Amino acid sequence: MMTVTFGGERLTLAGEQLKVGDVLPTVTAFDNNMLAFNTSETNGSRVFLTVPSLDTPVCDLEVRTFNERAAELSGVSIYCLSVDLPFAQARWCGSAGIESVKVLSDYNGAEFGRATGTFIKELALLTRAVFVVDAANQVVYTEYVSEITEQPDYDAALLAVKKIAG
Repeated sequence: MMTVTFGGERLTLAGEQLKVGDVLPTVTAFDNNMLAFNTSETNGSRVFLTVPSLDTPVCDLEVRTFNERAAELSGVSIYCLSVDLPFAQARWCGSAGIESVKVLSDYNGAEFGRATGTFIKELALLTRAVFVVDAANQVVYTEYVSEITEQPDYDAALLAVKKIAG
């Protein structure tokens, strides 16, 4: 079982971590209108981000960065999941001007977090991770950021996206 750190303190991730070659799990999360959103409804080239909370500076910067860099990519969908309530996510997206990233809530049981090994047992939050998934629903890139307060490797994730989108 993988561990990550938060400010140097070791935390435990629940569930099986995704690896390159795995199939994206079919799970349900919720959109900003509290409507169920199933990962099986997604297709094409996709990026899935998991973050602890959109209301933190590191998560805010990460989603804003992917939102800006997503504009450079055609035919790629980007989803960000956290356990923030859908209402809080909608408020944050509106104030942050997020248009290229679809924000989803995993608040109701952390189904996505548990299915992707991103659920932090001690905090009941999702860790910071990036998954790139191709049109065949196969994971082609994963990054579990070892220290939650650090940013993911944007260039590596976007290079993986460009390889499958392009």
